[in-house]
Amino acid sequence: MGRPSDTLGDMTTPEHLDVVIVGAGLSGVGAAYRLRTECPGKSVAILEARDAMGGTWDLFRYPGIRSDSDMFTLGYPFRPWREAKSIADGPSILAYIRDTAAQFGIDRLVRYRTKVVAADFSTETARWTLTLHRRDERGDVETRVVTCDFLYSCAGYYDYDQGHDPVFPGIGSFRGEVVRPQFWPDDLDYAGKRVVVIGSGATAVTVVPSMAETAAHVTMLQRSPTWMGVVPGRDKFADKVRELLPANAAHRVIRTKNILFSLAFYQFCRRWPKAARKVLTKLSTKVLDDEAAIREHFTPTYDPWDQRLCAVPDADLFRAVKRGRVSVVTDHVDTFTPDGVRLRSGRELPADVVVTATGLRLLAFGGITPSVDGRRVELSEQFIWRGAMITGLPNFAVCVGYTNASWTLRADLTSRLVCRVVAHMDRHGYASVVPTPDRPLARRPLLDLASGYIQRAVDAFPRQGDRGPWRVRQNYVLDAVSTLRGDLGRQLVGTPRVLPASHGR
Repeated sequence: MGRPSDTLGDMTTPEHLDVVIVGAGLSGVGAAYRLRTECPGKSVAILEARDAMGGTWDLFRYPGIRSDSDMFTLGYPFRPWREAKSIADGPSILAYIRDTAAQFGIDRLVRYRTKVVAADFSTETARWTLTLHRRDERGDVETRVVTCDFLYSCAGYYDYDQGHDPVFPGIGSFRGEVVRPQFWPDDLDYAGKRVVVIGSGATAVTVVPSMAETAAHVTMLQRSPTWMGVVPGRDKFADKVRELLPANAAHRVIRTKNILFSLAFYQFCRRWPKAARKVLTKLSTKVLDDEAAIREHFTPTYDPWDQRLCAVPDADLFRAVKRGRVSVVTDHVDTFTPDGVRLRSGRELPADVVVTATGLRLLAFGGITPSVDGRRVELSEQFIWRGAMITGLPNFAVCVGYTNASWTLRADLTSRLVCRVVAHMDRHGYASVVPTPDRPLARRPLLDLASGYIQRAVDAFPRQGDRGPWRVRQNYVLDAVSTLRGDLGRQLVGTPRVLPASHGR
């Protein structure tokens, strides 16, 4: 694969690349590997707005940060996870991403402090023109331009610059420290202090038991319970298989087992929600040994997988509650006071530190608003094809992971699909391709979960349809078959490459 130059083009003579990847996180590194191995000879660059590789795993620094999926499926299929723990901590995942990039030369493709602020596709030239803000080490920003044949957004769908930040009455009067997990201060000292964590999602479930190790006491304050699944931090089956088989073969066996188990459990929850409620409740009760607490604080009104299930590795949250290091309170914030948080019930929770784990904000394509021939494309009016390409946007793909399984499972399939599309274009002499349905589609949300952070942003994303490749299935097995072997020509409309007038003379 051709290596891009180290300097971006200026406004008059822009550099041209075959493929531009936006984002140097878990997905972007995996995408670059696939393009390097399956589309050799293509020039590729990864544009990263931040100063470092790793995406989410470099940005988030809150205590206890970890994966909520097993690393045999969250890791790359082409580089087996070799660490002992199946549920890994953030620094280990970050090191894994960076080591992978270094091993395959992907780190040399990354251009840091380079943010895409505009992307326009020209139907005349069949190229994307990307306007970039490039920040130097002093913080000065200059505008550059680069063009590319294919644009692949691997920036995820979270807003890295700001989270969901509800307004709490009286927060200005609080004499303690208010901390947002997304912007965790390096110098925060909470040892021996009283901590209140507002929230009950994945971040809160991670932060609470970790802070409880040194804090005087931690209270998890939630408006309503969240379904939680107790999972082992270390996979005994994986340990045994790795003893018996070579590393690559063991990885394939473990990965396959975990994929099938997670898919089966998801289908069980969706088809038999009452039975799933009983199973999850029984597991939580077995660890906590307090049926009243389980009913009040750990039994949601919604069914499992109406919202994403929170993983509790080695039951650490429940064990912290059982030891008295953590309390769970289900109530609403009435107002902050100088010394803590007063609840709607009238109870006051004393606090020295309050952590607002109130959720993230979604942001489509890393904040890029794509346009075609200078006209903005309204994403909410478009449909997504095979969970990757979008109507109205030629030569464009977006990486969106599963909501019911490891992000990387679909991310890797999408990257392999992009490689197939690029090869398809070369094989048929197409300058551009765009997915186009053969008949009208019923409109459904792209991310079909009831979670608040998804519902708040539903209109910022394209829709999924009601059939075939226009549906975003939460089924890796079916997606793997259709993505790697499905016919591309039926839904991809191609525009032939126009040869110069002098060609053949």
